[in-house]
Amino acid sequence: MFAFLPSITSHRLYVSGKDGLRTSTLKTESARLQTRVGCRSRPATLRMVAAEKKVPVNLYKPNDPLIGTCIYNKKIVGDDAPGDTCHVIIHHDGKLPYLEGQSVGIIPEGTDEKGRPHKLRLYSIASTAAGDFGDYKTLSLVVKRLVYTNEKGEEVRGVCSNYLNDIKPGTPVKMTGPVGKEMLMPDDPNATIIMLATGTGIAPFRAFMRKAFVEKHADYQFKGKMILYLGVPTSSSLLYRDELEEMKANAPDQVELHYAISREMKNKQGGKYYLQDAMAERGEEIWQLLQKDNTYVYMCGLKGMDSGIDAFMKDLAAKDGVDWATFKKQLKQQHRYNVEVY
Repeated sequence: MFAFLPSITSHRLYVSGKDGLRTSTLKTESARLQTRVGCRSRPATLRMVAAEKKVPVNLYKPNDPLIGTCIYNKKIVGDDAPGDTCHVIIHHDGKLPYLEGQSVGIIPEGTDEKGRPHKLRLYSIASTAAGDFGDYKTLSLVVKRLVYTNEKGEEVRGVCSNYLNDIKPGTPVKMTGPVGKEMLMPDDPNATIIMLATGTGIAPFRAFMRKAFVEKHADYQFKGKMILYLGVPTSSSLLYRDELEEMKANAPDQVELHYAISREMKNKQGGKYYLQDAMAERGEEIWQLLQKDNTYVYMCGLKGMDSGIDAFMKDLAAKDGVDWATFKKQLKQQHRYNVEVY
């Protein structure tokens, strides 16, 4: 049994300490809260789309959201990391079914400067459909606190990211969705899945990997390979590192982990080391994998990451006399190249 897999009686998640990421046991109060809280809303009526797969979409709208309850919130980066990032677990009492790769809308409390309710923000779900407790009653989010200075020299704080970073267990949470079909995990249990993430873009891939290498399913056993490229600014910003390393240790032939730590590593030109630099070290292998029908590429993270990766892939394809733009279009038509940037 994986040490980090939460259970109802002994919840284990990764939290931040002075020495970086470490394993910590949640108090059983979270379990008591989880069994006590409910979701105040109309019963969910499942709307299905996509004939080839049952995909729940837009079960809850902004004008009639599901009210769940936060049962856990913990910072999961080191104190010296640039910015706070937290792991939040929200109890939905089984009323918000979703699939790995989907997103959920969060409506923060309060009103904007015009006195209107805040608009929803979408977040990729960082847990499997079963949730971190395996009971299909929770979902998890990984959220970085947004704080920046605008052109006027004023501090700007992201409304929803700060709301979620500061939320206390027991607090009601308004949710909409789920939404999204672009990033759904492939059905093929023999697939090779290349996952490209920056920062909190790890969310859907944590869900993929936990389904494949942590959970036990009578009707599903992943026999393929998952290759993760994760880009972060510092080592203390590596999200879920212990989880990832334990999965690799338990399935060394099926899991590859490649980190691009931009402020601590240098590329061949002496500059910062980004995802495309890590990918370049295995460029030929990546290109050969893309020629196979059961290889899927997923990209999730900040806008701008796609341009660097596109430039790398363009050069890689050109070496084989292939136009990358045309080839990428074909991959997308086959649902084998999926991008979600924000």
